[in-house]
Amino acid sequence: MYKEDLLKGKTIIVTGGGTGLGRSMATRFSELGANIVIASRKLDVLQQAAKEMSEKTGGKILPLQLDVRKPELIESIINTTVEEFGSVDGLLNNAAGNFVSPTERLSYRAFDTVIDIVLRGTYYFTLALGKHWINKKQPGSILSIVTTYAYTGSGYVVPSAVGKAGIIGLTRSLAAEWGKYKIRLNAIAPGPFPTPGAWKRLFPDPKFADYMVNRIPLKRVGEHIELANLATYLMSEQSGYVTGDVVTIDGGEWLAGAGEFNFMESIKEDQWDEIQKRMKK
Repeated sequence: MYKEDLLKGKTIIVTGGGTGLGRSMATRFSELGANIVIASRKLDVLQQAAKEMSEKTGGKILPLQLDVRKPELIESIINTTVEEFGSVDGLLNNAAGNFVSPTERLSYRAFDTVIDIVLRGTYYFTLALGKHWINKKQPGSILSIVTTYAYTGSGYVVPSAVGKAGIIGLTRSLAAEWGKYKIRLNAIAPGPFPTPGAWKRLFPDPKFADYMVNRIPLKRVGEHIELANLATYLMSEQSGYVTGDVVTIDGGEWLAGAGEFNFMESIKEDQWDEIQKRMKK
């Protein structure tokens, strides 16, 4: 789909890049020539991921330990990246946390944990890197991973919905403010893209996952390469006129759930026959 050197010479930091979707996107960036920094809390996981990714792509992968809730560590990551690669060109805000729970069962601390990782971590890193670029008079691209229920809200994942909605506000606001510095900010709202860790936490009963798939118009979950290719486009200069946008990639899931009468998909053919008979009367 892309030229092999699309991201050659670029350096991209990926938070939460050692596992799951973050790793898939980081790997795709590396395949297309970018230098990659993957950052999260578990250094051993990052080091193993960096080794495997580098063997696969032939690219340079630098694993750095980070807790996105600590601004001083974020600034250290930026400085280390510049020392290693000369500059930072892009940031993928992918680090996240979530609970599936009735909200009244959550403690204040549990709510804070999700908000701190999802929203606070994103604006800490965005602000730190934005200041760095503005000071250096350097253009840059920031891409954040949100979710479709950031548009609509959703029960049982309220802290995540609040945090992700905040990221959308941050993305659109700074796109308007920082455009003059040639800094672009965009977001992706993915639907279901299975990963071993998140899938097991969110859907302990396989029946829940089956129910979700049945709600999706395309009747399948997403493939990691589909998300990675979209992220690549938004991170690359090929999308140089795109800023402040949130791109949904969910097989039509949120639209199907939003339509008042979409539940009628479950009506059988003989039931439709009966409905039409009644309408004619």
